[in-house]
Amino acid sequence: MKLRCAVLDDFQGVAMTSADWTPVLERVEVVSFTEHFGTEDELAAALADFDLIVTLRERVAFPASLFSRLPRLKLLIASGMRNSVIDYAAAERHGVTVCGTASSQAPPVELTWALILGLARGLVVENTALRTGGPWQSTVGADLHGRRLGLLGLGKIGSRVAGIGAAFGMEVTAWSQNLTRQRADEAGVALAGSKEELLASSDVVSIHLALSDRTRGLLGAAELALLKPTAYLVNTSRAAIVDQDALIDALRRGAFAGAGVDVFDVEPLPADHPMRTVPRLLATPHLGYVSQDNYRRYYGEAVEDIQAFLDGSPVRVLG
Repeated sequence: MKLRCAVLDDFQGVAMTSADWTPVLERVEVVSFTEHFGTEDELAAALADFDLIVTLRERVAFPASLFSRLPRLKLLIASGMRNSVIDYAAAERHGVTVCGTASSQAPPVELTWALILGLARGLVVENTALRTGGPWQSTVGADLHGRRLGLLGLGKIGSRVAGIGAAFGMEVTAWSQNLTRQRADEAGVALAGSKEELLASSDVVSIHLALSDRTRGLLGAAELALLKPTAYLVNTSRAAIVDQDALIDALRRGAFAGAGVDVFDVEPLPADHPMRTVPRLLATPHLGYVSQDNYRRYYGEAVEDIQAFLDGSPVRVLG
């Protein structure tokens, strides 16, 4: 009898065509789920009969309580090599091997700049007006050349964003709790004296930090109040780094020019969520990692992970 493999959150229905699954199909039946299971009860019911699960990024949490409800589960594959919502100790206790895949930094860098440029040049407003018979030229674009780009975080993604900012002729500065002057110098950016200094002096602030106890709620109402009235805030990292209620309130009041957001406190975003209607917001449905090459990498290496596990030699083991 074949093992059963569930592929979660295949919203676009492309998991089976993004990779060649034939190496495992003689031994594995693969079922793709295009809908999202929003509760642990829904997950437990849907996945009870599966031996293998492929989950996309950190969209679905796997706490100890869920592992205890999936007695057949033997292998969990998460796209990317870091996942903060899997209880690795619980996986080990329940005899579940957890594996990852490679993930490219290029797609989130590109989306970050799509949001920055979309905000600065009013692309959504102008495109909507053009296509619906609205006014011809209703906005005046914000210049990026000669302005300051402030980066919260200067890791692999932040460094690439910095390089593009420099190519646009922006003055780039960065801050994080662990950032050193040497690291900033290596990336060719200025080191901000403090988080507050960066927020108050930047024309565009872009967040590129991992979510942790130290970064959760890093930007609250007091921090958002430091932004210039003409500034833009962009978050393609994790929603919880910014206090969501404070962000919504600031956008409603017009405290700063606008925000570009790709991450939310609840995903998929409920139909009645205020983020769907709040003004001065350019929002995308967590597209940072969603690209053809990345999907080929995710699902192609998921197939490799399954094949290696079935052959008794797991690869890219996490935990």
